[in-house]
Amino acid sequence: MKTTLYLLAALALGLCSCSSPGPQVEPDPWAKVELDLTALDEAGLRGPPDGKAAVAYEFAIPDTATHRAEVGAIDPTVRFMPGSRGRIGAGEGQCLCIGSTHQDGYQEVLRGLADLPYVERIVECHFE
Repeated sequence: MKTTLYLLAALALGLCSCSSPGPQVEPDPWAKVELDLTALDEAGLRGPPDGKAAVAYEFAIPDTATHRAEVGAIDPTVRFMPGSRGRIGAGEGQCLCIGSTHQDGYQEVLRGLADLPYVERIVECHFE
């Protein structure tokens, strides 16, 4: 009888330890944005007063019309470059996207792009 109780207790403890973990913490979408946003002014420009320039950024998305339409609705500056890898390393079945910080609400645009589950990283584009 004692052995049966010990087995039942061990089984109950085992089941309790297999229960689902606590709430999952969602990753911060801003972690995907690998740009120094502190260097940009309100217009999305950086540099000295007599030589400010926009920052181009790039990311990869699945190469479908649906994904392009979703991205284009978020970022009106985006240009689609299918077949190009870019610094981001767009792979087969992906489309390289290049956008610009020089637009109204560029931070909201970047956040909207980073919120997309299929956008893994957003990095500065250097046109090399």
